Amino acid sequence: MTTEAAPPHGSAGTPTASPTAEEFSAVQQSAEFAELRRSYRSFAFPLTVAFIAWYLLYVLLSSYAGGFMGTKLFGNVNVALVLGLAQFATTFLIAWLYSRHAAVKLDPKGAAIKARMEAGE
Repeated sequence: MTTEAAPPHGSAGTPTASPTAEEFSAVQQSAEFAELRRSYRSFAFPLTVAFIAWYLLYVLLSSYAGGFMGTKLFGNVNVALVLGLAQFATTFLIAWLYSRHAAVKLDPKGAAIKARMEAGE
C-alpha cells in the first residue's frame, strides 16, 4: 500500500523517532496532561448527564403524562412535538458548544503537548 502523504517532519524526509512508552507515560503523568483531561471532563461530563436527564424526562413524560404531552399549543402542534424537536435542537447546541470549547481550551493544550513530544522534550 502506498500513500501520497508528505513525509513526516525531519531532515530530508527522514522519519522522526517515535516517542517511547516511557515518554508517553511521563506525559500522561504530567500536570499539563492532567489539566487537559480536567478541562475535557469538566465540560463533557456535566453536559452528558444533563442531556441524558433531559432525554429521560422526555421519555417519561411521553410514557406517563400523555394528557400533558397531547396538549395543543397552536394548530396541530402539541407539547410532545415541541419537546421532541427541542431534543434535536439540544443535540446540535451541545455539538456546537463542544466544538467551541475544544477549539479554545482543548486543542491548544493538546497541540502544545504534541509539539513537545515530537521535539523530544
